[in-house]
Amino acid sequence: MIDALRNTEFRRLFTAQVVALIGTGLLTVALGLLAYDLAGANAGAVLGIALAVKMLAYVAVAPVISALTERVPRTPLLISADAIRAAIALLLPFVTRTWEIYILIALLQSASATFTPAFQSVIPNVLPGEREYTRALSLSRLAYDLESLLSPILAAAALTVISYHALFVGTAAGFVVSATMVWSARLPRLTGTGAGPLWARITHGARLMLDRPVLRGLLAMNLVVAAATSLVVVNTVVYVRDRLGGSNTGVALALGCFGFGSMVVALVLPRVLADIPDRRVMLTGCRILPVGLVAAAVIPLLTAPAGAATRAFSVLTTGTAGILLAVTWMALGAGTSMINTPSARLLRAESDSDSRTAVFTAQFSLSHACFLLTYPIAGGLGALAGLPITAVVLAVLATLAATTAARVWPASIPVGDEVVAAEG
Repeated sequence: MIDALRNTEFRRLFTAQVVALIGTGLLTVALGLLAYDLAGANAGAVLGIALAVKMLAYVAVAPVISALTERVPRTPLLISADAIRAAIALLLPFVTRTWEIYILIALLQSASATFTPAFQSVIPNVLPGEREYTRALSLSRLAYDLESLLSPILAAAALTVISYHALFVGTAAGFVVSATMVWSARLPRLTGTGAGPLWARITHGARLMLDRPVLRGLLAMNLVVAAATSLVVVNTVVYVRDRLGGSNTGVALALGCFGFGSMVVALVLPRVLADIPDRRVMLTGCRILPVGLVAAAVIPLLTAPAGAATRAFSVLTTGTAGILLAVTWMALGAGTSMINTPSARLLRAESDSDSRTAVFTAQFSLSHACFLLTYPIAGGLGALAGLPITAVVLAVLATLAATTAARVWPASIPVGDEVVAAEG
């Protein structure tokens, strides 16, 4: 997997990704503390709205910006997005009202919605070989998982000697380093047409994904991933603190189990995909996630009921539930990685140089749109009906999406077949 880093341009781009991810992780911690300063007990509501603003920016802004900047060279586009993100990070410590947070987050996430799809669409041109590109995808997945584990630790260590306002400076520094690394890389020029009505260009990637069976299958798989990830992101703290009586450290460890499962799969997938078709690997992930969600529904039922007869019974049931939570979260992490890591291979194979940015942007936008459905289910239904019912509902949703994926992407259609036919 490290062989991909021998390519100078990819090494610089990967470094840009890593430092930007660290900066984003610091931003997440600092934003939570800023929201608490401004809103106190209502900080959760502020962060919830900020998360919704982020998702709306990803869904609505990404395809529009992609269409408008189709002919813009990638290097200045990426550097400009990083510069905007760095500037906004430096402005956030001066916020005094919650509505100011929403505006700045909307601008920052719009810049991220510009940067990420453009960045991802460049990598296949930098690493044209299938083997190297697969290893690069695994490295990228590993970087995301490590960031989710290490950024809170780095932030906690930094907060022992500095105020949380200084974390925003670290965020800005990460984006500046990212821009510098992008500037130092020689990026190939993409050849988007930039022709036709604006609305047609905005919807071009989505129409390609809906037209091609392989990408229709990927769209359905995105919903499977969103169902599982939403339960973990929204309700891990409820599982650990409320149902298991754990601590904040327990919450971090549970999220670490999810990340560990994802990292293990990312490490082994390059070898697996050399022998097993992408469809089989991804559908295996689609089967694992509903099962994991059903297991998540069982966990709260194992915790000791109110007025349990003996302390020994309480310890036994809570311990069993804790072990099942760790195993389930690792399985959910592994399942999501089995779908997420190979997905860019499908996008690469199902597009050409003219359509690649549009397809990557559509995947970025539509995959995040799934969370606009699953986040409210995980949070709202969890509060109203409880964790077991919520997990079962998400399991049913994931099962329906997985079944749809298998049906709309038949095994008889190989990856890249449509593009080969069109070019032929």
